[in-house]
Amino acid sequence: MSGTAGTDDEISYLGLQNGTPVLSSSATEFGTVQHVLVVESLALFDGIVVKVHRGLRFVDRDQIAKITRTAVHCQLSDAEAAALPRPSNPPVEVVDAFQDTGPSLHARFGRMFGREHWVERDR
Repeated sequence: MSGTAGTDDEISYLGLQNGTPVLSSSATEFGTVQHVLVVESLALFDGIVVKVHRGLRFVDRDQIAKITRTAVHCQLSDAEAAALPRPSNPPVEVVDAFQDTGPSLHARFGRMFGREHWVERDR
């Protein structure tokens, strides 16, 4: 290799991007990374929340074999991946940055008064 990083090199959880495919042990994609869970006080990786077709699911750090630039590789069988639990934490609240975009009167008032629109993500 010529000194440049390959596309499937292992990376830290700190470099993990939202939307990265999450794979079972058979290399079947069962979802994408929604967000990384970290115990802030200990700077400890706790796992990931995965967006699947039926909502959000939690993958514990012990169920992850490796994280690469292109995917999260889990030790879970396809059946185990299908049976993952929902995250147990309270729902994540995020600002919908696109709520007040566009030419409508509603959007203009939103921009004028600086309203923040919080949306609860599907669990």
